[in-house]
Amino acid sequence: MQKIENFIVKENLSGNGKLAIIAVDSAEKTNERINGTYKFSINGFTQDLQFHDGIGVPNDKIESSTFVFFKHKNQDRSKGRLFYIYKSDKGLSAFAISGLMFLIIPAVILLIAYAFKKLLLTAIVLAVCFFFFNHSQGLNISSIIESIFASLKNLIF
Repeated sequence: MQKIENFIVKENLSGNGKLAIIAVDSAEKTNERINGTYKFSINGFTQDLQFHDGIGVPNDKIESSTFVFFKHKNQDRSKGRLFYIYKSDKGLSAFAISGLMFLIIPAVILLIAYAFKKLLLTAIVLAVCFFFFNHSQGLNISSIIESIFASLKNLIF
């Protein structure tokens, strides 16, 4: 019996709202030597899938767009992949999602929040300084604008 080393997910050719799990080789071509019954875990539920020429079809239909995690375990290792299944009038579309995205996206969000916090803190400090000089030291907006234009003139000429 052949081992399923890798697989992809696509809509079943009959277009009946079911997915097809396709056993592929390292070049992402269908491994047609895969025939027989193989165990897959689909969102935590174990199913025995019957493969013919490298293609197996789970029994459940996809009713709406959803995330689906497929996992297959060989004797030596297991392969799990997360897919977003988009259901439209044209049928089902499967998009593979890398597990690294669950680390990268929160890290980027935290980085942006941290940078925004620093930017916000800098803006508040500058505003406090401006109001302090404005009220107690006689600095006004026209003096600031005049100083900016004078500095630009010195750079140009």
